[in-house]
Amino acid sequence: MDDIFRFLKGFAMGAANVIPGVSGGTIAFITGIFERLIEAIKKFDATTAHLLFRFRVREAWKRVDGRFLGALGGGVAVSIVTMARILEWGFESHPVMVWAFFFGLIAASLPAVGKLVKHWGAGSAIAILLGTGIALSMAFMTPVSGSSNMFYLLLCGVVAMCSMIIPGLSGSFVLLLMGTYKLIMIDAVNDLTSGEIGAGLRILVPFGIGALVGLVALARVLSWLFHTWHDNVMALITGFVAGSLAIIWPWKDTLMEEFVRDGEVKEKIIGFENWHLPDLGAGSTWIAIALMLAGALLIVVLELFVKRPGGGTGRLTVGGETAFKSAQGRDPAGRDDPPGEG
Repeated sequence: MDDIFRFLKGFAMGAANVIPGVSGGTIAFITGIFERLIEAIKKFDATTAHLLFRFRVREAWKRVDGRFLGALGGGVAVSIVTMARILEWGFESHPVMVWAFFFGLIAASLPAVGKLVKHWGAGSAIAILLGTGIALSMAFMTPVSGSSNMFYLLLCGVVAMCSMIIPGLSGSFVLLLMGTYKLIMIDAVNDLTSGEIGAGLRILVPFGIGALVGLVALARVLSWLFHTWHDNVMALITGFVAGSLAIIWPWKDTLMEEFVRDGEVKEKIIGFENWHLPDLGAGSTWIAIALMLAGALLIVVLELFVKRPGGGTGRLTVGGETAFKSAQGRDPAGRDDPPGEG
């Protein structure tokens, strides 16, 4: 049963990444698997590589929390080829409705996210204000022209992957701001599918290397921060999530730019402007509000599923290391089942 829930959480993460402004990291955070995900990614290191070179696959699998990552990754993969396609169509045809659903989902998660800060103080207050300010400022940034320079693509990979991991920050939206969303996500992928493999790889290889470096490096940094400055980091992430609501607010004007793909003129988002209140006299507004409430209700349901019954304290072995299990039967993130139980 735990694997099914992990699969569904991965499914939700994959679908979220389709929407510029929504982060898969946010979904991981509000469903209680974020810290465990970071710890698992951190284990992809020289020790794991050494185990694999010695054909000790079972030990390597256990060390990287393979069952957890497998279920989560499976959900992400299935989402990308199924539900994500539907969401992409919905975002193109009925953007307000899609924005409204995710706005309700993320707004309703804020109280639960805030509870992960165990002790509020001056440091936590400054952190949440800083996180909110950073996320809000992204909504008003002007995209740069971008570049196909190899070193710039490496930087884009690092920054985009870090943004995808950190809750409240959207990797796709960051690529829009850096001016490389069309180049990487549309042109390079289109080159591969049309047979121009060399042209596509010249863009995707440096971007992928940067993304891999960003993934591994940030996982280690975040793991250290969680263990050293847990409450301040949680407050900062809460601020990121709160500030991201400005980008996700359904009623705003979207700035679009046209481009040609496969001989067809298409559009891509380059920014937002003119945030405003909805027209309550329009029927579509009430449909959007209903979807917003549906997103909030989904969080309530998820909260009921991810909670674990109480029952003592203990220590659980995780890939050769230990993880603390609290008196409420939860891991340090306070939400999902600790590594080693599934």
